Amino acid sequence: MSAGARAARTPADPRAGQPAPTDPQLARELLDGLAEAVLTTDHAGRVTLTNAMAARLLPELSPGTDLAGSAVPALARAVAQGARTFDAEHHGRRLRGTCRPLAAGGYAWYLRDVTDDQARADALLAERHRTAFLARAGSRLGLSLHREQTLRAAVTLPVPYLADAALVVHRPPHPGGDPPSWLRYADGEPGPVEVPGGAELAGAVPRLGEALGGGATGGPWLDTDPAALATVLPTAFGRPGAVLVAPMPSAGGPVGALLLVRRADRAGFDQRDIGLVREFTARAGSAIAAAELYGEQAHLARVLQHSLLPPRLPRVPGATLAGGYRAAGDTLRIGGDFYEVFPTATGALFALGDVCGKGVGAAVLTGRVRQSLQTLRLVEQRPRELVELLNRALFDSPDTARRGQFTTLLLGTTEPQPGGGVLVRVAGGGHPSPLVVRADGSVVEVRVGGMPIGAFAWATFAQTEVRLAPGELLLAYTDGVTEARGGTAAVEMFGERRLRRALGTLSGLPPTTVVDRLLRLVDEWLGGESHDDIAMLAICAADGA
Repeated sequence: MSAGARAARTPADPRAGQPAPTDPQLARELLDGLAEAVLTTDHAGRVTLTNAMAARLLPELSPGTDLAGSAVPALARAVAQGARTFDAEHHGRRLRGTCRPLAAGGYAWYLRDVTDDQARADALLAERHRTAFLARAGSRLGLSLHREQTLRAAVTLPVPYLADAALVVHRPPHPGGDPPSWLRYADGEPGPVEVPGGAELAGAVPRLGEALGGGATGGPWLDTDPAALATVLPTAFGRPGAVLVAPMPSAGGPVGALLLVRRADRAGFDQRDIGLVREFTARAGSAIAAAELYGEQAHLARVLQHSLLPPRLPRVPGATLAGGYRAAGDTLRIGGDFYEVFPTATGALFALGDVCGKGVGAAVLTGRVRQSLQTLRLVEQRPRELVELLNRALFDSPDTARRGQFTTLLLGTTEPQPGGGVLVRVAGGGHPSPLVVRADGSVVEVRVGGMPIGAFAWATFAQTEVRLAPGELLLAYTDGVTEARGGTAAVEMFGERRLRRALGTLSGLPPTTVVDRLLRLVDEWLGGESHDDIAMLAICAADGA
């Protein structure tokens, strides 16, 4: 069936082609019921008709008014320029409209009040900016655990979004009567600068002292113009306008206060600004407090590290010594393995141990063992008897026993022999046996035995002795060497057999070279993977001893 035939069979719409109602009263009612303002003009640009909404929004316009010269400047300009759109504020309302030509000549303007729509759009945009600012601030403040860098971020982030200048007033991390420091950043400055504020200025600025002391709660905000701030603002800043004072809180109390200063030609702080500043200072205060806590912990770790670093080995009669150390993946280089050498009247007393555990916990026990050895060696220098005293000292400590902490240890003495070489007496406490590299390149184990120190009150210990001919070397090591996992699958242990084979190839070399090459072999075996603490101590009988 053709389209024409289908159309012929379709019943005609009885309303099609009929003219619109011509009742003027009905047309007026329809126009006045519209939510848009409607006005028409003739071909000369004079207003011919306005509806009720147009009369309310544009009371200056009435029939007969020349639209191009009317008292609605934005609309008059649009007509004069031949524009077909209109968007401007009038009587505090935001109006937006379009112009369309009429078939009978003239034009019709349709205008809509978009004030509420614009307000919602502005609020949404402001919230997006606010969210973006807080996200950027959180990211910047969380990037550094360095206190000075965090302070610099706290003073630069609010400018220019929240203020034209910002000042962070803060006390040292360990207050000792020192006055607060002032850090300033103003729009246009290359970076934050320290400014001379002092305690006198802090007391002169209203509510600043209260904010620094932690008493500014409920109403810590201030809009004022303190003349005293002129001394800490840039010379070219001009007269300050609105000022906002806010504490920077943390769990331990305020870490400082933030002053935000706007120029006199900028609007003051509204409630949305105040709420945003509260959120920002809360994040800044927490970040600064975290940086201060990290600084304290890093300082303590450095002090602990300094006390636990391997000692500089002394000269020993009849022997040369070398030591090597690797902490288990710890950038602060503290762990549970250690070695010590103490000169004696006839030679030296040496110790090499492995405290159970890793990191700071093991390092604390390491320090306790080393300090105990320092003291006990003054009253006893025989290896086995000294090990027994050390075991009693560690086991009698309630804290150590309760935590189940203990250490394995090799403790020995060296004594040069009249005919040459060195006599080494070694007592053991559950530690891997040392290895001796003979002059012919053979490697033998010096079996010691014994039980871990600090684990049992009834522990028993063993002692043995070995003679080193000139050039022969004794190597004491911790199990971090043999248990280092590497190889193709990074799971195979380095093992004692591989260690013995490597030692056999190093026969006759100085102890420093032996230790360095062994550490390099273990590093290559690990291939960058994590490992346990590693310590070595090499004792070589000197030629002609």
